[in-house]
Parts: sequence; structure tokens; C-alpha cells
Amino acid sequence: MALTHGYHTKSAVLFIIYNRYDTALQVLAQIKEARPARLYITADGPRLNRPGEDTECAKTKEVILAAIDWPCEVKTLFREENVGPKEAISSAISWFFETETEGIVLEHDCLPDNSFFSFCDVLLAKYRTDTRIWLISGSNLTRKKFGNASYYFSRLTNGWGFATWKRSWNYYDKDLTQYEEAEVRPQLEKIFDDPLIVDSWEQIFKDMKAGKINTWDYQATFAHLFNNCLNIMPNNNLVSNIGFGDKAENTTNENSLFASIPLAPLSEIIHPKYILAEKEADDIVLNEEFNIYERRRKLNSPKYKVKRWIKSLKQK
Repeated sequence: MALTHGYHTKSAVLFIIYNRYDTALQVLAQIKEARPARLYITADGPRLNRPGEDTECAKTKEVILAAIDWPCEVKTLFREENVGPKEAISSAISWFFETETEGIVLEHDCLPDNSFFSFCDVLLAKYRTDTRIWLISGSNLTRKKFGNASYYFSRLTNGWGFATWKRSWNYYDKDLTQYEEAEVRPQLEKIFDDPLIVDSWEQIFKDMKAGKINTWDYQATFAHLFNNCLNIMPNNNLVSNIGFGDKAENTTNENSLFASIPLAPLSEIIHPKYILAEKEADDIVLNEEFNIYERRRKLNSPKYKVKRWIKSLKQK
């Protein structure tokens, strides 16, 4: 299927903003080109311990609303008080799906190419009733292509610009109520071969359950992994996270492999023949995200080998 420039999306769009109108305006410019007929805008309230953030949040909402100049239905969910990303973003997506059965979700620092919208529209329709597929990501974090199709399948979850269905979001468990610590590692070992990757996910889910991590997306990963689903990743990078740096909450490392990956427009959509996860692609992302190579190098160093030997002697 060939794609055209200046595509107008058929899908509703949820736009999540906060306190950065610089990045938000760039993302809105791309949304404006896609001209969704239904636009949902949401924002958390300012943090009281951040002087000046109330002004930044207010200005961001003001400039975004003022820039919407195409015919569309606009709905807003603006919080007066700050509840943090875990509650604010998860509840915003739930609010979106109170009305929509499928759609596109973009945060203020996730810059999409216009072809991202047609990519989402086509695949939302194609896999609408295929319950193996749970999410369509716009980001290719590997900077590589896998296979001859326009996209591949992954066990991983990436929320930097994505589309999904209400049927998938219904499995979202914000507080990990189904999490049983003793059960998690044995299940992770059925998914991942590398003990260091298993260690990393086990610790993340443990910290999430304990309330040590205030985010919304690891819960989506939990639902995806433990329901054995597949997610779609494009072979062209269709969404770039432009928010890395000092102003970011979590993505502060401007030198990250995942920072500001150049956009690569998609000219046509070719579907893969097989619906199987690309293990090599997942390994590339996990090795970078969890710093696996460096951790393994340290574990194999003489210093660490001696420490482990001494520890084993003490345990005898």
C-alpha cells in the first residue's frame, strides 16, 4: 500500500501535554498536518515544589489550544492539582477509551512523521480483531531494519507515540494487583534467556509494586509480557523522542542511543509474512536499556569473580 504526503488521519488522537510548550508545539504541528477530526488533550497539574511550573503549565495549555485551527472536536481533561505521571497518564488513556474503541496516543515530546498516522490507521484496521496484537508503536529504537516488510513484531512495549485498541487497554493494571513476587521470576524465565534481563525486569516490577517508580508504562509492559502478546514496531523510525535533556523527568541523558532518533518517512506499507517476535531486535533494545554488556563485563572481571568466590565460601 502506497502512502501519500500530507495524510489526514481517520483515527482520534490523544495528546498528552504538561509544562513544555517548546516540544508540544512541534508535536502539535504534526498533528495539525494529520488533521484528526477528534482531538483529546490532557495535562496534569503543576507541582507545588517547582517554582514557576504553574506558569509553564498554564502557558502550555494556552498556546496549544490557540494553535488548533482546523475543524475538529476538541475534548480536554486538565487537572488543577498534580497527581504524577502514573495516575495522570493512565487515567487520561482510560478517559480516551471511555469514548473511543481505538486511537493514537502522543506525548508532548514524541514527534511523529506524517506517515506515522497512516501507518497507525492501516494497522489499527488490519489487526482490529487479532487479539495477538496489542500495540502499534511508532518508534524503532534499534536504528536497524528487520526483514523486508515495513514493520516487525516484538515482545517489548514502547509508548513513545503509539496506537492501540480499547480491547488491549482493558488489561491495563495500574497498581499491578495481579503481581505476586514469588511468581514473577519463573514466568520471566520462560520469556527471556538472559538472567541479567530477568533480574532487571524482576526488580522493576518489584519497585513498581512498592510504589518506588512513578510511571504508567511499565504496567503496560507487565500486561503485555504476561499475556504473551505481540506489539508492532516499524522498520522506519516514525516517532522521535525530542525531550531528552535537563528539562526531562526521566530521559535526561542527551547521549542516549534512544534520544532524538531521526525520522524516516514511510512511503508504503508491506506486511510481514510471519507473525513472530524478532528476538534480535528485542535483545538490542534490552541490552541498551539495561546496560547488559557493561554489567556482564564487570561480572566477568577478576575482581568480581574473587568476590563471588569469597561469598560462596562464607555461605558454606
